[in-house]
Amino acid sequence: MRAPRLVLAGLLAGVVVLTARAQGPPSSSTEWTHYAGTASSQKYSPLAQITAGNVARLRVAWRWSSPDNAVVSAQPLVRPGMYQDTPLMVGGTLYTVTSLGQVAALDPGTGQQRWVFDPESWKTGRPGNLGFVHRGLAFARVGDEARLLLGTGDAYLLSIDAATGRPDPRFGESGRIDLMAGVAHAVRATNYAVSAAPVVCRGVIIVGASIHDGPTHKEWPRGDVSGYDLRTGRKLWTRHAIPQRGEFGHDTWQGDAASYTGSTNVWTNMSADEDLGLVYLPFGTATNDFYGGHRPGDNLFAESLVALDARTGERVWHFQMVHHGVWDYDPPAAPVLVDIRVDGRPVQAVAQVSKQGFTYVFDRTTGTPIWPIVERPVPASSVAGERTSPTQPFPTRPPAFERQSLTDDDLIDFTPELRAQAKAVVGEFERGPLFTPPSERGTIAVPGWVGGANWGGAAADPETGVLYVPSITVPSVLQLVKPDPETGNLLFRRGGITTLPLIDGLPVVKPPYSRVTAIDLTRGEIRWMSPLGDGPRAHSRLAALNLPPLGSGLRGAPLVTRSLLFVAMGQGGLGAVRQVPVGNEPLSAPLPPEPPSLVAFDKATGARVWDTVPSGRPVASPMTYLHQGTQFLVVATGLGATAELVAYALDK
Repeated sequence: MRAPRLVLAGLLAGVVVLTARAQGPPSSSTEWTHYAGTASSQKYSPLAQITAGNVARLRVAWRWSSPDNAVVSAQPLVRPGMYQDTPLMVGGTLYTVTSLGQVAALDPGTGQQRWVFDPESWKTGRPGNLGFVHRGLAFARVGDEARLLLGTGDAYLLSIDAATGRPDPRFGESGRIDLMAGVAHAVRATNYAVSAAPVVCRGVIIVGASIHDGPTHKEWPRGDVSGYDLRTGRKLWTRHAIPQRGEFGHDTWQGDAASYTGSTNVWTNMSADEDLGLVYLPFGTATNDFYGGHRPGDNLFAESLVALDARTGERVWHFQMVHHGVWDYDPPAAPVLVDIRVDGRPVQAVAQVSKQGFTYVFDRTTGTPIWPIVERPVPASSVAGERTSPTQPFPTRPPAFERQSLTDDDLIDFTPELRAQAKAVVGEFERGPLFTPPSERGTIAVPGWVGGANWGGAAADPETGVLYVPSITVPSVLQLVKPDPETGNLLFRRGGITTLPLIDGLPVVKPPYSRVTAIDLTRGEIRWMSPLGDGPRAHSRLAALNLPPLGSGLRGAPLVTRSLLFVAMGQGGLGAVRQVPVGNEPLSAPLPPEPPSLVAFDKATGARVWDTVPSGRPVASPMTYLHQGTQFLVVATGLGATAELVAYALDK
């Protein structure tokens, strides 16, 4: 039985900590006060000093070397992941958190370091799942003072004085609280951590958790979400990610599955509307990602967007995007809050992009879909013990921004030989429409669990109502295997073949392999789509065809300003486990990987107007601000001993 989406009314008023309206530009149009610009997660700035006419004059203004680099030089076994932070710029100071969780304050005009605070969370051990990565800080004011809030890899929430870099002694115990306290089955820095930025709304801090995606047991840590008092760190409320007995939605977990199932966590960033007093939480997949035989039912609130009252934690509305998920199709990015006009009427909207290539658009006050979302029949599972949902929700608008199946028409057809080889490769596996379940033989999923949109998310222009969504086309093979019963109690887990091979270095599907799509949220229509990168068009089998850009397969992370769309492209690529030749011919020499880049597009047409290749991979969204009359564009790059912030500005 489907649970109703709309419940509770009458939102409570409370203390406003940040005065920016959730749907508008930053509180100061010259600043960048949240990981995604504002708590609305629009990744938008009204600045327009850098334009299509002068963007070619951008030059490196300064660089700042991450203090992680010194740690790696001294201790080579400490291996931080890619630098995934988008910095903040508030009150004349730039703030960033490194991959190892060190927090730094910089001069925004020169990059000169003002202070660094190392909570030494990395010494606890490498967090499971993502390793040493951090995706943002939160900034908030406590009276006349400013605080930086950080969730750590060893599962603590820190409150740091933004002026001095020292922990706030009035917050929790010596400036921190233990987020793992009372979480069943959680093991610090092993299967439970925090990597995304907290969000602050009406004086309450809300923080999610990263829970290991490779469980060994059906009993696993649960991704409950709690609210904490901004001043003291006192826990105010806890919202169960999986409804327990007597709670709304418990009937969607059959048997006693709700008592032991884990995950269903908010691992990515969140959004908030200060005026409404609501926080918007994208909940992930339940344990385990690809087999649900241990958790029969629709499994609320897994793979759902949930709006909570920030002061009380009460659920105001929710929408489940995938029933009984077995594809790891959790909503991967912060929902975007934007005010639009639809059919002439104003709408306070929230748009959630997804791995499956859909954009779900709701009235963010009530949860009512802007356009119908319909239940459609989908294929059933053939795996023992698995009972997948007979239907799944499909938005009728906007159109999907990614390919959503792998038919013969989706296979490469640059030459007859390549088409024939592609058909032979995919013939080894099961395939079908979107939501075809995993199988023991192996099912091709398009988009795959790393395809479509991901944690880089989308950017919205509040002036035009256009949403810009970078995405990649990466087919996955979802093959279920029976694990060794000595290592756990799961009946099946994902294993075996996980990635489709390349055909002489070329993907089996048609391009583009990465793209950015402009979606008009006022009409629910796609305005344009542009490939991100050249892709393999210089391949020896394709060079004579004079093909347009095919997309590099690098994942993009966006920033939109009043004048331009910027996309950082640095994660992923057209890699594969193995390659197969075309017929009996030897494999061609491999193409060199396409360099990571920072690209600017014309917002109206999608035309590429500028690009540069930073010294390291840029994987997080860039940010921008105005300081002493100069607009700066800053992006985090690199990993290991090469991580740095790079700032660009127009030459003089």
